[in-house]
Amino acid sequence: MLQIQKLTKKYPTGDLALTAVDLEIPKGQVLALIGPSGAGKSTLIRCINRLVEPTSGTVTLNGENITSLGSRGLRTVRRKMGMIFQEYALVERLTVMENVLSGRLGYVGFWRSFLRKYPQSDIDEAFRLLDRVGLLHMADKRADELSGGQRQRVGIARALIQDPDLLLVDEPTASLDPKTSRQIMRLICELCEERGLAAIINIHDVALAQMFVQRVVGLKLGVIEFDGAPDELTPDVLTTIYGEEDWEATIEKVDEEDA
Repeated sequence: MLQIQKLTKKYPTGDLALTAVDLEIPKGQVLALIGPSGAGKSTLIRCINRLVEPTSGTVTLNGENITSLGSRGLRTVRRKMGMIFQEYALVERLTVMENVLSGRLGYVGFWRSFLRKYPQSDIDEAFRLLDRVGLLHMADKRADELSGGQRQRVGIARALIQDPDLLLVDEPTASLDPKTSRQIMRLICELCEERGLAAIINIHDVALAQMFVQRVVGLKLGVIEFDGAPDELTPDVLTTIYGEEDWEATIEKVDEEDA
């Protein structure tokens, strides 16, 4: 379980990115984080694994207070937090297999990874994951030969090979076409269900979030404005989060897809 209490991030400029955010995410739940640009969505995800240092508040994963850890303890707990990035964060000159295995860096140490001497059990798991995400036939391809959707699948496999308890997913569909976006969201949600993983997905596409996740949290100016089921995202709620717009069209789009 992930517990976030009174999490606040204030930048040296005085700007508040997050203000006393409280969230509790049980094992196995997939949560979509929505809100306008600048709402604090990416900051929240990065405060959880301390890529951004919170100003105050606590983040607790399975009973361990992440915000109080030193560098060694933080390295250990980050093994249990898989990160999937908007821009994939792959090493372009390495193969698909090598990129997936890089998710084991926190376990095997620098020299073994530098020499590419991973345990056979890690290699076997990498093959299983590549098969699961539909890229087994591309294991020896260089990352720079892949399409955007294929790169995101590599990123998913790399995060899962960490054997995480939590996935932090930052705009996984931002650079993808509509069909591939749905495939990637469906794959992430299926994998979380199969593995009992909790996940926070920062996403701009409200309709896409409503199609796939169990819970939606809406942020505006660093404050939670909504926390509930996807079907509770009424036009009034979306207006509160984003401002005036014809939100009926968005809701109709989701209803049509469900039908």
